[in-house]
Amino acid sequence: MGLFSFLGFGNINAGIEEFKRSENAYLIDVRTPMEYKEEHIPGSKNLPLDNMKGISSIVKDKSANIFVYCLSGGRSAEAKHRLNQLGYENVKNIGGIASYQGILEGRRYHAS
Repeated sequence: MGLFSFLGFGNINAGIEEFKRSENAYLIDVRTPMEYKEEHIPGSKNLPLDNMKGISSIVKDKSANIFVYCLSGGRSAEAKHRLNQLGYENVKNIGGIASYQGILEGRRYHAS
């Protein structure tokens, strides 16, 4: 078992694959709006960690599959905890975008 698994951080690449296979699933980026605009995983919604109560505007069904990520996995671990406290049952911390190997979109990827 790796260090990140021990800390409850998922493998973001495997997590994205699971998200794509899941029905009634949401991919939530819990970084700041500025970080999200710079780069994010396609299909994700931005909900900063300090606004977890705003989840109800994105996810109405508390049994929906929610996959959360941040930069390295720390903020998403806290987001998972907060969402569980709000009654969301199926929240997975898939770790950090820093380890993501897929296509990203955002300001960093558009020509100036």
